[in-house]
Amino acid sequence: MKLVSWNVNGLRACVNKGFIDYFKEADADIFCVQETKLQEGQITLEIGEEYEQFWNYAEKKGYSGTAVFTRVKPLSVRYGLEEDYESEGRIVALEFEGFYLVNVYTPNARRDLSRLELRLEWEDRFRAFLLELDKKKPVIVCGDLNVAHEEIDLKNPKPNLGNSGFTLEERGKMTELLQSGFTDSFRHLHPERTDAYSWWSYMPKVRERNVGWRIDYFLISSQLQPAIVSADIEPHITGSDHCPVTLTIDL
Repeated sequence: MKLVSWNVNGLRACVNKGFIDYFKEADADIFCVQETKLQEGQITLEIGEEYEQFWNYAEKKGYSGTAVFTRVKPLSVRYGLEEDYESEGRIVALEFEGFYLVNVYTPNARRDLSRLELRLEWEDRFRAFLLELDKKKPVIVCGDLNVAHEEIDLKNPKPNLGNSGFTLEERGKMTELLQSGFTDSFRHLHPERTDAYSWWSYMPKVRERNVGWRIDYFLISSQLQPAIVSADIEPHITGSDHCPVTLTIDL
């Protein structure tokens, strides 16, 4: 089974920059997107009738939002964690026969860290949610987790220490999640790979020089480790300030 995750930073804009071509080329069984930045009825995707589409829209226009396109029919679908987080459209969780798939766009702590406290509280709720699912079936989590976990996961770790996405608190929450029974699929297969990033600033020449961060992930219940076939990052795919990340798993 092949899965793809991509923060498209505005799906309508991304469609004008080659999204459909990549979607067809990827030929994924499940394709997840974050930061759709649209409301219901604002787009019609020509991706093929074999895909069911599940959307979680943010109430605020042009903000956040997640979606999952799947060839495999889910048994059930859930949107959001709890009522107070529904409004930002950050989670689509699908139950399948042998696993749960959770597509997530994690809240950003903001440049001035004004949302850090909310972010850390959200992390605790999200981890509890995943652990409840994991008691029933293995879980695959994908999306923009808005954190570079270790120094190897961004080009310039020292000057960025304490910045949003690389605070000790945010990194600690990722460590906590992994230690609770989850595996970073990419780092599991490529523990020493450097210069592997999924997000770059729009500042001039940053992407060309590969001054990036790895903040997009496929995390899996650790019991699924033996089933991983491949886990990759596709930096050659443009259309967003993020690139797609992929997971092929024998399920």
